[in-house]
Amino acid sequence: MTDPTIAPATVPGPAQPSAPAESAAPAAPAVPDPNDNRRQVLYWRLLAWLFDPEEHASLESASLAVVEDIGLPSALLDPGASVDSVVQRHPELAAEFDGLMAPEPEEDDARDRAAEVRRAALVSKVLLNVFSTGSGAVTAEQLARWQADAGWLERALGCRPGDLRGGRAGAGGVGANGVGAGSTGAGGQGVSPTGTGGGGRTPDLSRLIPAIGPELGSIEAGLVKRMRLREVLADPRLASQLTPSMSLIEQLLRDKNNLSGVALANAKSLIRRYVDEVSAVLRTQVEKAAVGDLDRSVPPKRVFRNLDIDRTIWKNLTNWSPEEERLYVDRLYYRHTSRKTTPQRLIVVVDQSGSMVDSMVNCTILASIFAGLPKVDVHLIAYDTQALDLTPWAHDPFETLLRTKLGGGTDGTVAMALAQPKIAEPRNTVVVWISDFYEWRTDELFESMSAIHRSGAKFIPVGSVTSAGRGSVNPWFRERFKDLGTPVISGHIKKLVHELKTFLT
Repeated sequence: MTDPTIAPATVPGPAQPSAPAESAAPAAPAVPDPNDNRRQVLYWRLLAWLFDPEEHASLESASLAVVEDIGLPSALLDPGASVDSVVQRHPELAAEFDGLMAPEPEEDDARDRAAEVRRAALVSKVLLNVFSTGSGAVTAEQLARWQADAGWLERALGCRPGDLRGGRAGAGGVGANGVGAGSTGAGGQGVSPTGTGGGGRTPDLSRLIPAIGPELGSIEAGLVKRMRLREVLADPRLASQLTPSMSLIEQLLRDKNNLSGVALANAKSLIRRYVDEVSAVLRTQVEKAAVGDLDRSVPPKRVFRNLDIDRTIWKNLTNWSPEEERLYVDRLYYRHTSRKTTPQRLIVVVDQSGSMVDSMVNCTILASIFAGLPKVDVHLIAYDTQALDLTPWAHDPFETLLRTKLGGGTDGTVAMALAQPKIAEPRNTVVVWISDFYEWRTDELFESMSAIHRSGAKFIPVGSVTSAGRGSVNPWFRERFKDLGTPVISGHIKKLVHELKTFLT
């Protein structure tokens, strides 16, 4: 019997050509990096929770071993724990969420696989909390927790909390109530994600498919619809925990006629908070550009902040005393700050049908901001199958929104009947028409819009004025506006702000 420990004798055979010395020994197989398997375990667990909300024992035990081995808290694996609560117990993790998922240029340097495993654990926690929303009724506490977790996701993507869902926390991530947009509500419980996330730069999220902003807004809208909103509003404690959002404001505006007493007061308070927060962001965008050219016919105001030091020194150089090494100033020169402005009329027509609620809220606020600018005469018209002239309240978006009635059909000709008589001086008039342009009487409405354009007035058709950029426009109108030379503006509200500033300045 052959001993398996002894190699069999070599049988002589024909001579073979000798191989090169370097190929005599086979190369050793590459040793797989254990961190690759660790990362896969964490992501497989994430997918399992998202598509089958049941605990998988093998994945849970393997993920727990990975998390503990890399020195992270096991609370990251608790689906019931918010990111706020994890960071509250482990504050050193807060900084790691800043820009955690922000797209970065690819580098040729060697990959840090250990760091990738740590990143996978943190990313999994944020994604699971935001995209696994369960089913059934939603409480105010659950909505507030989701909004806080969504703020952490926005922070991980390099944005400020609230930017992707509506921009209400665009100024440093802090709302008008003094709390971060992702805070847990009243009482200031939890750790609000108030970091900038991107170090001041704007991240490029164009490679994300689907676009993350509209998806977050859609999830939030679904949670709001699952709430027993009237019961929540009737309870001051629960109502105080709500964080205003576009989805919540839409539901409040739709249901405002069915509310009374404490519930109505709480609804108005939430609408007021949201309006104030969005107004602060839009006002900053509007006021960034100077209004008009310098008006040198108006004497400059003789105050220290307008003092032109360089010109004052230059004009008084003849009074320089070499012996005393002193400059004697006979006259001070000041900069002109007064600017020429031409009185402009801005007519904003907003479709208030159910599909345009986001535009209705944003444009109502925008109209109030322009109404506050000097020598800008703002008129506001809202319509569905009937038109309503809201000009007397254009300066107050809160009062305007309370007078709107969302829903119903769309007939732009009734709004046109109110808008056309307001065009007194076409050359100094801009008409902004915000709608999805799915109209009943298309030919009649388009012809009247063409007449406004031919009269010399500036006509700006706008398909959607949202914070996330989601919206649709009737292709029939889109093509005809393009042929007319007035292409439809659609997307972010910043586009409309830029267009209006160009005309009004």
